[in-house]
Amino acid sequence: MSRRYLALSSYLRERFGCRVRSVTIDAGFTCPNVDGTITTGGCVYCDNRSFSPNRRLPRSTVSAQVQRGVTILTHRYRAERFIAYFQAGTNTHGSLEKLRRLYDEALGHPQVIGLAIGTRPDSVPDAVLDLLQNYASRVPVFLELGLQTVHDRSLEWMNRGHGVDAFLDAVHRCQGRGLDVCAHVILGLPGESPADMMETADVLAGLPVDGVKLHNLYVVRDTPLEKQYREGRIPMLTKDEYVRLVVDFIERTPADRVIHRLSGEAPPEFLVAPEWVREKDHFLRAVDEEFERRGTRQGQYVNPRRMRRKLSLPLVGE
Repeated sequence: MSRRYLALSSYLRERFGCRVRSVTIDAGFTCPNVDGTITTGGCVYCDNRSFSPNRRLPRSTVSAQVQRGVTILTHRYRAERFIAYFQAGTNTHGSLEKLRRLYDEALGHPQVIGLAIGTRPDSVPDAVLDLLQNYASRVPVFLELGLQTVHDRSLEWMNRGHGVDAFLDAVHRCQGRGLDVCAHVILGLPGESPADMMETADVLAGLPVDGVKLHNLYVVRDTPLEKQYREGRIPMLTKDEYVRLVVDFIERTPADRVIHRLSGEAPPEFLVAPEWVREKDHFLRAVDEEFERRGTRQGQYVNPRRMRRKLSLPLVGE
C-alpha cells in the first residue's frame, strides 16, 4: 500500500538519493520555560526523558552520541547518511559560541549531512537565525518550531509561556534564510473540538512552512498532566479518533509539505495513557487504511481561505 502523504523518510531518500535517518542528540540544553528565563513551571505535559532516548542515558559528548546513533541506525535500517537532530530541551537557548561549538561537533562526523534543531518560536532571535542561515548555506538545516496549536487559550493551559504571535513572528523572520521550517502540532488538547484542530491545519496551510510534525496528547509520569489525568479532568483520544483527526489534518496540508511524524512516543516506563501509543505500527497502518477508505490524499482539501484568524503574514502564493 503506497502512502498518500509525503513522509519524511521518502522525502529524505528522494532528496539525497540514499537512506537517511535522524540521529537524536541531547546536548544538555534546558528551556526558558524551566530555567526561569520565562518561568520555572515548564509545559504541563513535558518530561524530556520520555521522548529523548539520550536523556535517559549517562550524559556523553555530542560526538559520542552521534557515533552511537550512526552505529545503531546503520545496523537497524541500513542508513547511509544522517541528520544530527538536536532534540532534547530548547536547542537554540544558549550563547552563539555554545551553539556553534555543538553544531560543529555534530557536523564533524563524515556521514552527517545536515542539522535538525528543535526549539521554541520565542527562542530564535535574529542573531541565532543568522547563525543558522550560515549553516544552511552549506548543509540542510531543519528548524523545528513548537506551535502546538493556533489557539492561545490552549497555549495558556499548557503553560507554554508564549502565544501564537510568537510563532507567526518566528516564521516571518525565517523567510529567505534557506531554512526548512517544521511546525510541531499537538492534536487532542483539552477543550479543542475537531473544528478547532482543523483551524490549526488551515492556518498552517496559509503560512510559509516546509513541514509538519504531528503529536497526539499523551500522558507521561511525573508531570502536571498526569495529575490532571488521574483526577479525571483530561480525556485522551482513542486510536480511531486520532486516526481520523490525523487524516483530516493531512488532507488540509499542502501536498509538498513534509510530514515529519504522525504521533508521539513514550517508553513503557514513562507512559501513563493512552495505551494505544505503544502500538505505533498498528497506528500507522490504520492511517494508511483510512486514506484508502476515503480515497483521498495529502492536500486534497487545502483551502487557506477557511481561516478564521487574521494573520500578520501573507498567505502562500500571494
